[in-house]
Amino acid sequence: MQYLRLDSEGSMVLFSCEIGTPPSLLYWGPARGEAVSGDEIERLSSRQGMHGVADVALPVSLAMEAGLGHPMVQGLAAHRDGKDWGSLFRVAKVEVLPQGATIICRDEQTRLGLEYYIDFDPETGVLRIASTLTNYGSTTLDLNEMVTACFELPQNMKDIVGFTGRWTQEFGRERIARTSGSYLRENRSGRTSHFSYPALLLATADTNESAGEVYGLHLAWSGNHRLRVDTLTDGRVLASLGALLFPGEVRLAPGESYASPEIVGAYSAQGFSALSRKFHAHVRAKLLRAEMRAKPRPVHYNTWEAVYFDHDSDRLKELATRAAALGVERFVLDDGWFGARRNDLAGLGDWVVSGDVYPEGLGPLVDHVTGLGMEMGIWFEPEMVNPDSDLFRTHPDWVLGAEGVDQVPFRTQYVLDISRPEVADYLFERIGAVLRDHDIRYIKWDMNRDLSHPGGVDGAVRAVAQVRALYALLDRVRAAHPHVEIESCSSGGARADMGVLAHSDRVWTSDSNDALDRQSIQRGASFFLPPEILGCHVGPAHCHVTGRRISMAMRSATALMGHMGLELNLLTEREADLVQLKSAIALHKQHRNLLHDGEIYRLDTASYHLASGVVARDKSEALFSFSYMTGDQHVLPGRLQFAGLDPARNYHLTLIWPEGWQAVKAPSLIEKLDLAGAGAVFSGAALMYAGMQLPHAKPETCLLFHLKAV
Repeated sequence: MQYLRLDSEGSMVLFSCEIGTPPSLLYWGPARGEAVSGDEIERLSSRQGMHGVADVALPVSLAMEAGLGHPMVQGLAAHRDGKDWGSLFRVAKVEVLPQGATIICRDEQTRLGLEYYIDFDPETGVLRIASTLTNYGSTTLDLNEMVTACFELPQNMKDIVGFTGRWTQEFGRERIARTSGSYLRENRSGRTSHFSYPALLLATADTNESAGEVYGLHLAWSGNHRLRVDTLTDGRVLASLGALLFPGEVRLAPGESYASPEIVGAYSAQGFSALSRKFHAHVRAKLLRAEMRAKPRPVHYNTWEAVYFDHDSDRLKELATRAAALGVERFVLDDGWFGARRNDLAGLGDWVVSGDVYPEGLGPLVDHVTGLGMEMGIWFEPEMVNPDSDLFRTHPDWVLGAEGVDQVPFRTQYVLDISRPEVADYLFERIGAVLRDHDIRYIKWDMNRDLSHPGGVDGAVRAVAQVRALYALLDRVRAAHPHVEIESCSSGGARADMGVLAHSDRVWTSDSNDALDRQSIQRGASFFLPPEILGCHVGPAHCHVTGRRISMAMRSATALMGHMGLELNLLTEREADLVQLKSAIALHKQHRNLLHDGEIYRLDTASYHLASGVVARDKSEALFSFSYMTGDQHVLPGRLQFAGLDPARNYHLTLIWPEGWQAVKAPSLIEKLDLAGAGAVFSGAALMYAGMQLPHAKPETCLLFHLKAV
């Protein structure tokens, strides 16, 4: 088998996998029809040697191993006592699978095996690839570096889009022009991180939300990672992603293997939004549990910003009663219910209900919540321990660290080595006891610090082992309690990748509930993750993180577009705001199926606006959000050109939020067409290609438009 060709409706991928040669990605892009052969693509790709460089064009491979002799890029570095470092992997066998293949490579000189598992979904066009290195030698192999795979991509991909941020400012986008040399992002935090989301895009210079070519690559991994784009001196462009390994972290005894994290990739010729729709389809079909997909996502109430650590049963019951009256369907008790956890200085690790705070246990509160028709949820931070805790006093050797080096102060807590079976068993037993004793259907699984020194008691680095142990513990909890949903939270959105989503049910997008921040954060997250798994909460009028005061209309509209929740003190909010919030919750429920099953269309706008929509897969319905973030440069905004509609159908257009909204100076188009009332009917073609003149609105206004095919 010389070539592995895989096709989807709109794209095609072609690997060179001739026996005895290094495997490589030969083509990935638009579908080219059956008439195009691998042989002619490879012949048309033939390169020459040049003066000042090697006399022959050096080949590229999926591993970019040292044996190729490339002076700029190295994707795999391993040795045995300083020898056997120059591996060159050649295809030995190809095993064809229904949607892909396993390419099996060997290097007889260094006695190593390297296998690539490749899957290409014909419906979504999503490419998945993972690799496994095996030591067939008689002595230990030290693995210093290994990318999951390296892809040669077209040279007209002139722009790189990276994803960065910080606490409360996750999923920021940085678009830069690709230059000669290397673009590099590294993360050593031991979790996905706020500052380096494990994904990147390569696009043509003119690619936008609705047009242009773009490749998206995501490393499905919740730990240390390295992302690279290299532009070689001969012009070739290589993109590689993989776990970042500490010195000595991976040492393979004879017969042992190292499995890399999976890369999830996709190509689009119709812009960024079309690429996101591919990733969303993958998450929904391949990662999320079918039974949870079939269940409507309950509207949340989380207690954190209402009470923090000040737990009082009567007040919590009153909050639950208020929440249920607003239409909330799940009540989540956050940090502070266990051990000596009266603040963030003590108690982590002691997962026993506090008798001081709950003298009758959690039962009365749980019964009150479920009696109101809501599900009960609860907060855990299993991977962490406070020095001031019974657990740490009993097992100080259970924490990760570095010998002779002080712990880095970080929220007054240390990281437990959950790769040790006794630690994982303890956590599984304590979590299980709480779930068995109470009718709890949801866990907010938090993780609030970096793995600054990820060393085990034996002195070896445990960063990779820690991530794999997390996945195993999550799976163990889900297997024992299949009715319990799990949210991945990590100081907000620091663990919101496709790796953890294979073992959980939703992510917490950010600790900022500021609606203006959230508009941008949720937009960034939507490049890879569908709205139904993004926790989006209505925060207090006076945001605890930014100090801004934002209207209930804006807060509600922002949260309504994802997995909606509330995180505010319902006992102190203005009554008029609560009435408006109740209406927003009802509106979310009315359109929840559309929001959580439809297809995303982000719109290109001026920098002071943000707009996006969700369109039903059959084009029968749509909901679009248009946000006025700051003041407008012009007297009036431009036109809103809807996207994703059927140009041949007519749509009934209405403004459904805020209720009763009127333009600053009426009559605007909203009043003239009675869009806030009876609405008006237009063709899909007119709505998309001509667009609708937007009204002037004050900053921090979000308008929601509903379209229904008639």
